[in-house]
Amino acid sequence: MLSPDQVGDREPLRRAAADYAVVRRAIAFVCEHWRAQPEIDAIAAAAGVSASELHHLFRRWAAITPKDFLQALTLEHARRLLRDSASVLEAAFEVGLSGPGRLHDLFVTHEAMSPGEWKSGGAGLTMSYGFHPSPFGTALVMTTHRGLAGLAFADAGEEEAALADMKGRWLKADIVEDRPRTAALARRIFDTALWRADQPLRVVLIGTDFEIRVWETLLKIPMGRAMTYSDIATKVGAINAARAVGAAVGKNPLSFVVPCHRVLGKDGALTGYHWGLTRKRAMLGWEAGKTAS
Repeated sequence: MLSPDQVGDREPLRRAAADYAVVRRAIAFVCEHWRAQPEIDAIAAAAGVSASELHHLFRRWAAITPKDFLQALTLEHARRLLRDSASVLEAAFEVGLSGPGRLHDLFVTHEAMSPGEWKSGGAGLTMSYGFHPSPFGTALVMTTHRGLAGLAFADAGEEEAALADMKGRWLKADIVEDRPRTAALARRIFDTALWRADQPLRVVLIGTDFEIRVWETLLKIPMGRAMTYSDIATKVGAINAARAVGAAVGKNPLSFVVPCHRVLGKDGALTGYHWGLTRKRAMLGWEAGKTAS
């Protein structure tokens, strides 16, 4: 049985998850009807709430108004994000993870499993998992004794598919449910009050050497910034391998923590996202609010 403190710790994430269900409907409606430039009343009605409720919900969930949030999802904003990120990212790469923008970012320390460990398919590796509420729907959190190893997302009824997807990445690992163990990790990932440089989140990267180099590059993109696939290819020393970079980004097993959602097409288009473009839009808009506040 959970203690009152444990219940209290989970409540902000439960509320954020409930808010996301409304946000997801609002985003879906806007993406379908953007040419008509729908008013807030129409968006709220499609999301199943009043205009006032939608306004307060967005202020609570993303710290910005629905109008500001939706503006952060436009192609114009994405292009500006890429343009404005260039000089800041150069500085960030020069000084590493302590670069500009870290004030609002999830502090991470990472290590990579050896190529041999990856090739074994996780043989001899024990991974614990648990499903938890998050600001972007239900989160599947997976961990080993060395740190967070997997993070996926699911909408209602998709949990088993998300788990099967993640299990398929480490076919020989012993994967066991241990929700109490992963609950603290979920809070550490999604509760911004716990994003502290002196208490970094431990992450273990499990992939090929090339994939890990791509994921390490993603870790250096500060919140509120973005890179293109070709930018990343240049950073990993594979200037003509944007397609291979795209494949590695798509295989990222640590969604949100390793911020593959901050990768955009050359023209600012969102392009693909393994856990759905609506969720990618939500993450970018949520981060826009956090960096603006």
